[in-house]
Amino acid sequence: MATIRVRDWTKEQIERIRDAESHSSHDSVIKSLLKDRELAKFAGETGDPTATATPAEPGHDIDKPFEDLTVVDELEAPDDGVVFLWCPNCATEIAHLTVEGTLSVSIVEMECQHCLSNLNQHAIVAIEIGYPIERKLTDDDLSADLEACVIDYWDRRLAASTEGATGTVDVEGLVWQFGQYARDFGWEWPADVPAVAFEPGTVYRNATTDELIEVVEPVTENRNALDSFEIRRYDPDANPEDADPEIMDSSTVVDLVATRSLYVEESAPADAAADRHDS
Repeated sequence: MATIRVRDWTKEQIERIRDAESHSSHDSVIKSLLKDRELAKFAGETGDPTATATPAEPGHDIDKPFEDLTVVDELEAPDDGVVFLWCPNCATEIAHLTVEGTLSVSIVEMECQHCLSNLNQHAIVAIEIGYPIERKLTDDDLSADLEACVIDYWDRRLAASTEGATGTVDVEGLVWQFGQYARDFGWEWPADVPAVAFEPGTVYRNATTDELIEVVEPVTENRNALDSFEIRRYDPDANPEDADPEIMDSSTVVDLVATRSLYVEESAPADAAADRHDS
């Protein structure tokens, strides 16, 4: 007989319903739930308004591309209490944990012994046991999945930071940190995802104004904070050479990145950028 694997939390909810409604088996509970769903669909309603809603499953209500890949900052309830921590830069396992109950991570920092990347809770990826890691390694898909998982998290994390959904947040610190990671990892940024970095030699499109911003060079040298930059700002149909250089301060850069306004338009040719720096 075919079997279906369910999470422990789901099994507990099924057993709770079985006991409360005197069902004879788990199968009976599921059939009853499916029947209720069909009745609700035909009635055009969501069900009995007096019924008690089943609570959301902890740790699995985040809209993210992979169910069993989670950046550590968002990890709450690992499947079966087992989680493997991986470096998204070189796709190497760096540690594994056994967790009892739910997990709340404030700060975690560690160095990948393979690529020597310094990682924290915003970059380390937790792989749960439901992820088919052997097949992904064989198909050479793991690196792409880790990268996609982290990029999606950075995008959502920055968007949430400006919506007030995450409480008191060091937005400038997040923008600086994510930019550092994007630079160190050397990822080619997806065209459909707002940028997290502000890099010399790159042209960005401001989705709010539709203007283009060419980043020429940094004009400050901060070790642990975002720099101010010399830029050229112009309309898409204008000649970039006609745009006067100006300085964009770090607070403006943070605002553009955190509000998810910038998209990578193109990378300026290295020799052209060098010529402008020398002129």
